[in-house]
Amino acid sequence: MNLKKLISRGVALVALLCSFGTVAYAQEIPTDQEVRVGKLDNGLTYIIRRNTEPKERAHFYIAQKVGSILEEDSQSGLAHFLEHMAFNGTKNFPGKNLINYLEKVGVRFGYNLNAYTGFDETVYTIMDAPTTRQGIVDSCLLILHDWSGCISLEEKEIDAERGVITEEWRGGRNAFSRMLEKVLPNIFPEGNLYGKRMPIGSMEVVNGFKYQELRDYYKKWYRPDLQGLIIVGDVDVNYVENKIKEIFKDIPAPGPDAAERVYTKVEDHQEPLIGIATDKESPMTLLMLNYKRDALSREDRASIKGILLEYFSYVVTYAMNERLEEIAHKPNAPFLGAGVEDGSLLGFAVTKDAFGFTAQVKEGGLKEAMNALVAEKNRLIKYGITQGEYDRAKTEFLKNLDNAVKGKANRKNASYAEEYKEYFLKGGMLLTPETKKMMFDQLAPNIPLAGLNQYVQQSLIAPYDNLSIMVLGPEKEGVEMPTKEATLAMYKEANAIAVEPIKETVSNVKLMETLPKPGKVTKVEKNISFGADKWTLSNGAVVYVKPTTLKENQILLSGRSKGGLLPYYEKELDNAKVFGSAIEVGGLAQFSATDLPKVLAGRSASVSTSVDYVGENVSGSSTKDDLETMFQLLYLNFTAKRTDKEAYQAFKERTISNLNSQKANPMSVLPDSISATIFNNDKRVAALSVENLEKANYDRIMAIYKERFSNAGDFTFALVGSFTEEEIKPFVEQYIASLPATKVREKAMSDKVPGTAAKGRINHFSKTVDTPLAVVVDLYAADGKISLENELKMDLLTAVLSQQYTKSIREEEGGTYGVSVNGSYSRYPVATKRLNIVFNTAPEKAEALNNKVKSELKEMAEKGIDSSYLEKSILNMEKNYHERLNENSYWLGLIWREIEYGEDFHTDYLKTLKSITPQGIQAYLKEILANGRYFEVVFKGVKEEGK
Repeated sequence: MNLKKLISRGVALVALLCSFGTVAYAQEIPTDQEVRVGKLDNGLTYIIRRNTEPKERAHFYIAQKVGSILEEDSQSGLAHFLEHMAFNGTKNFPGKNLINYLEKVGVRFGYNLNAYTGFDETVYTIMDAPTTRQGIVDSCLLILHDWSGCISLEEKEIDAERGVITEEWRGGRNAFSRMLEKVLPNIFPEGNLYGKRMPIGSMEVVNGFKYQELRDYYKKWYRPDLQGLIIVGDVDVNYVENKIKEIFKDIPAPGPDAAERVYTKVEDHQEPLIGIATDKESPMTLLMLNYKRDALSREDRASIKGILLEYFSYVVTYAMNERLEEIAHKPNAPFLGAGVEDGSLLGFAVTKDAFGFTAQVKEGGLKEAMNALVAEKNRLIKYGITQGEYDRAKTEFLKNLDNAVKGKANRKNASYAEEYKEYFLKGGMLLTPETKKMMFDQLAPNIPLAGLNQYVQQSLIAPYDNLSIMVLGPEKEGVEMPTKEATLAMYKEANAIAVEPIKETVSNVKLMETLPKPGKVTKVEKNISFGADKWTLSNGAVVYVKPTTLKENQILLSGRSKGGLLPYYEKELDNAKVFGSAIEVGGLAQFSATDLPKVLAGRSASVSTSVDYVGENVSGSSTKDDLETMFQLLYLNFTAKRTDKEAYQAFKERTISNLNSQKANPMSVLPDSISATIFNNDKRVAALSVENLEKANYDRIMAIYKERFSNAGDFTFALVGSFTEEEIKPFVEQYIASLPATKVREKAMSDKVPGTAAKGRINHFSKTVDTPLAVVVDLYAADGKISLENELKMDLLTAVLSQQYTKSIREEEGGTYGVSVNGSYSRYPVATKRLNIVFNTAPEKAEALNNKVKSELKEMAEKGIDSSYLEKSILNMEKNYHERLNENSYWLGLIWREIEYGEDFHTDYLKTLKSITPQGIQAYLKEILANGRYFEVVFKGVKEEGK
């Protein structure tokens, strides 16, 4: 295929799209030749690609064009239940052997091994499996084979999983899910299956279906003509293809009587469909307007028409989100926040697309929000987007394509696997980044703004037909939700309001008109930290530079100085609490927080600043092309942080409204209750309050910021990535060595940092909720020396405990969807190790399950741990270590650890990891339990009596 000829046809198609909105135009497009796509005689599709990022790793997916939409009413929840059963025994991996095998080669259940169920698909994933041995590749393919047609579905395993899924349902049964369940039947046409097929299903069905019903569903729908294998990674493509043909040949093709896979259509309608739902625990009101149209066919997705419409969609959503963001940042804004999305209706209806507006509404402000959203819809239809908006969106789109080309060598397995999954499920094109960039480098300049706006006005948003309106909000005294009739009247009134064209606030403006006078690198010390050179600058700042070839188009920046907010917490608590958010609302130099992204459109560079208890922090990143932009942003963050009182007032209004709304959610008190228990009611770690916001002084906050960033001489910076020292030195001298500085060198008040309470505490409390739920938090804190060995022991201990509690609390008891186990070390005020165990369950089970958690912990300390758990955890950590070696962020972290604390957590990592024994972990756990403080927080959400 001649690409130039194709592009010229694409330009002609643009004219047709702009003139007529849609047109049938399928044209072959050159595909990525590095992707192997095939189909077996039984109908099974496979997609294979060799990729070495990371080396010696691969992703193995099996995607099924099967989901909850295919259930009958009596089967509600079986698609999701079947997904769970895939991990509970198959033909070649009975019982828990599938999980055990993969964990023995370093693939951890719940992390690298997972699955999900949607309305129209079910996808199983084995991620970052080692490919160092051919046997591992063969075994992963055999697992996909078993998932395809050989899941055991044993009765005892089915019964054990009922409780697990009930607890998963319980954990996700929040106000939003309940309201969505109420409203979906109203915003889909009557009887449409999308309105009543939530994947989690009915717990009545989950806990009562007969074994054969699940087996029948499995046999009916899990079959090769609806399945696709995706294998991406460091593999031999020919070998994998031949192995697929060998392993999967015994899976039979569907017979002539096989059920037809019919995709559920979403019927058109003339009058708007309106759904309104309330919930006592809803913390906010949401307004959603969805303007629907038919989704593209698989044929259109695989044509130049599909790729052009993808571009149109990107441009319009970019422009509209820019507008809505700007409105939200004004005082007395008509909504707390708003945005648009263009794609599958509500994110899941694959046969219907929608251009959707969503707004978070102020209490009592529904009409105001409706007027604002409809006004922006009408403004778009009447006037289109502006030339400035189009130029920025187009520049950003083309920049993303350019970055994809430059970053191709570093593209991860996961990125390819997700792309190929979507291709299998929905269709589309498998293009190389180079092909797509070449197409749009020539197409984009030939797509005029007038033509794009004509398409938008005629085809993207119908003025009235196929509209659905959703209103979700709190059920509370003083807040009255409108009826459907009143909502429709409100919409019609809003639709009648005249609109004016938007006015541009930013044109082609430079980020910095005048550059600072450069300083100098005055001293160079070679190979000071993990291959990084140390540069001392003329203003006293220090910069560590480490060029790498790990990522072809990535540069990372970080900086730190001692000082922090602790002195201000002592005397200005409210300012210190609000500080982190307030400093970001104003923007930089002459650019507001909403104008700054416009100036940066098409540039891949960012810098952020923050201040914690003990220091000031800078973080940034860029591509090679935008390196100077990153340095300019750094300079402006030090010298020109912008004060914007109107933007601060808008931020204050939004935040106070959100804080007040959160009170409706009984769970909102839990984080603060945990902090109060562990940190002995220290106000510095308490959640942000309305009182903090009312008392905070914005001018003083900005003055504190300037104090904290007025002395670059007290800062140390580090740069890691794809640069040479010759390339980066001019920027360091221009933008860092030129920063204002003094001779002052601060010290951190590290002994004043909030620390774990000196004595353990127990805090049990309850709230009335709609869906009964208990949350159990166990925390053990003990003084402990920070060292490589100790941190590795903590990581291994938490991994071992996760496996133990998955077995006992999830699988044997069926008492929870999962037990979260985390461990960490804090350095201040004294070195402390913390072991944290958290799980959700039914309130009536909380005490017994927590007793079991604690008794098993004690038993492991006394009798030892399961050595197989430790062996699998060490393998997983070793695998992860080798993957981290290829990340710039890993080396940046090592440099900082050595700079600040003189610690080397790299050189002896593997030696130390492999030296840790079951006895060592046992002793480590025993020491935590013997010398630690125990904190227990149990929240019980219980039903109101009589309900």
